[in-house]
Amino acid sequence: MPDISNIKILLLYFIIINIIGLVLFGLDKRRAKRGAWRVRERDLFLVAIAGGSLGGLLGMYLFRHKTQHLKFKLGFPLIILLQLALLFYINQ
Repeated sequence: MPDISNIKILLLYFIIINIIGLVLFGLDKRRAKRGAWRVRERDLFLVAIAGGSLGGLLGMYLFRHKTQHLKFKLGFPLIILLQLALLFYINQ
């Protein structure tokens, strides 16, 4: 049985990493409009793989950013499915 404090730390991590994913999409959209330095697509995917996929997906549609890019449109939901499958496998 996992320790409650470990679960709280893990939950806090996922909240923070998803907020980061959401913020990065908003930041990249703002910079795209201004013609400024952009967030690398690789970094957006790294945050998603690190657990921020839900925040990133929310950011895509909230800011209407990268929704026409197939690798984002399919990639983020695929990452979410893989993470859920991993979570299910670990908890068996």
